[in-house]
Amino acid sequence: MGAVHDFVAEGPHTREGIDALIERHVWPLVEGREVTFVYRGYVDRVFLRHFVYGLPSTVPFRRIGETDLWFVTLEIPPGSRVEYKLEVVEGGGGRWVRDPLNPRMAHDPFGANSVAVGEGYATPEWIEPDPEARAGSTEELRFRDTPFGDERHVTVYLPARFRRSRRYPLLVVHDGGDYVKYAALQTVLDNLIHRLEVVPMVVALSHPGDRLVEYPDDPRHVAFVADTVVPALEQRYPLFGNPANRCLMGASFGAVASLATAWRRPGMFGKLLLQSGSFAFTDIGEHRRGPAFDPVVEFVNAFRAAPGRPAERVFMSCGMYESLIYENRSMAPFLRGRGVDVRLVESRDGHNWENWRDRLREGLSWLFPGHLWMVYE
Repeated sequence: MGAVHDFVAEGPHTREGIDALIERHVWPLVEGREVTFVYRGYVDRVFLRHFVYGLPSTVPFRRIGETDLWFVTLEIPPGSRVEYKLEVVEGGGGRWVRDPLNPRMAHDPFGANSVAVGEGYATPEWIEPDPEARAGSTEELRFRDTPFGDERHVTVYLPARFRRSRRYPLLVVHDGGDYVKYAALQTVLDNLIHRLEVVPMVVALSHPGDRLVEYPDDPRHVAFVADTVVPALEQRYPLFGNPANRCLMGASFGAVASLATAWRRPGMFGKLLLQSGSFAFTDIGEHRRGPAFDPVVEFVNAFRAAPGRPAERVFMSCGMYESLIYENRSMAPFLRGRGVDVRLVESRDGHNWENWRDRLREGLSWLFPGHLWMVYE
């Protein structure tokens, strides 16, 4: 039994006792495989709204007597990371809030969630700025004439000690601005290059328009990346200019865009880094993921029917707590069967930016190993 369960069993449940319980612990409280969430307030009901596929998404709290303390305990495997909110019902209406007792938060384009971690999970130290790592620089490239009919811009990361006298591989990142903002990509690149874990590289960070329309095999997007951005970068920067040193990267729909672009331009991109790819497909019948996935399913079905060999090496990652884990587990052996060197990494996490952030070191160092990995592999 945990601390809260002992408190419930012992009684009496005074305000002073509840205050002391709250002060003694860090919340949510991790005790082995059990994680206990608490909420204080004289409200009608409280629910845990978590983002773990496979479990009931709405879990009710239990109120302790007539007090203002509510709690619920979940079993969470070691090493897990779970994003969540609380739904507080009061006066007939409910609202979703972050956990008032938990300062740990994760941000994304839609706001922020509270974060609970299981025993053994630790935030990677290589996502924090390293005072010994020299920072790379960025510059903006604008493209006025694009297949979309509007102006687009791409942020280009240049590694520290960038020299025009040497050549660099190219990494093109879908949703590059979000990767920098929510997954610390620029800091990660600085650190891994400094530590010789990845080679110095030029990184193109894209900023899409309507990604749900442009990413699922939109010919305008393929043309923009392959016929506009890459040639412009190769003209402006000292890049290797061969497929083995070109990589496309993206998460969710961005992974779909990466695979679709490589498929539509065979032999152009030798590497792919695909995170939580939205690779929905159908073998029979119709999919159930909503109309936004219609073009995705159409693309993945077409790809599965005539895959060719979109790249030589593909790193994939996906959270075990995502609904997309089945599709990613299916895609990895499918690619291997076409002669692609594939590494699939699964984590006890969900469909979120910090999950993708935590896999960057493994993915980048496998695709672009620096001198450190070259020596020890």
